[in-house]
Amino acid sequence: MARQDQITPPLAPHSGERQDPRGPEHVAIIMDGNGRWAQMRGRPRLFGHHAGAQRIREVLEACPDLGVKYLTIFAFSTENWKRTQTEVAGLMRLFRHYIQREARELLKSGVRVRFIGDRIKLDDKLVSLMDELELLTSGNDKVHLTIALNYGGRDEVTRAAKRLAYEIEMGRLTHQDVDAETLARFLDTRVLPDPDLVIRTSGEARISNFLLWQSAYAEYEFVDTLWPDFTRAEFARIVASYAARDRRFGAVSA
Repeated sequence: MARQDQITPPLAPHSGERQDPRGPEHVAIIMDGNGRWAQMRGRPRLFGHHAGAQRIREVLEACPDLGVKYLTIFAFSTENWKRTQTEVAGLMRLFRHYIQREARELLKSGVRVRFIGDRIKLDDKLVSLMDELELLTSGNDKVHLTIALNYGGRDEVTRAAKRLAYEIEMGRLTHQDVDAETLARFLDTRVLPDPDLVIRTSGEARISNFLLWQSAYAEYEFVDTLWPDFTRAEFARIVASYAARDRRFGAVSA
């Protein structure tokens, strides 16, 4: 089984024209607040994570009507290993259960699933399920769902730099070939467009090491809603508000 940490040649980067430049093509979400949601109800933190997993389907189903082609969700960070062993083990069981439960519905709904992050610390059963789901949905194109699992932005750039250094060592590239576009071809997200809009729930106003390279010009929306309470209507409101933003990318408005 090929593991994510192995040196592999880069895939072709994403390319293509935006269908509707007014709305976000790619929305990324930091799904925060599951544990607090559960604790407010006197329940264990894992109860909140299960409730949060249910919310993913509602947001995903809303994407086609809202013109969102790509949805990336932050499921487990490289820093989340610091949580209690009970919570981490429960999350890993939840990820396995989610893949097994949702696989056929994702396939039927035209969703293509990808996973980003370093798979080396994940157990073989989970990695196998991830591989199978990616292969099962590889022919779909209605919505592209990317799940960041054992993912960290700094870790991703470090792994990309190692792959790039290996290509130079093998003589396939020289240091003169290296620029931002070259490095981007070695990132986990190399086949995806950069996110237009990043949403974080739960009232926290930080980016938590999520898509650091890719979000250089993304718009951010921080909302107080805890993730298990985040509704399709709130998602639609945020997506609609994006169209009113002045996106200059370093230039000056005319």
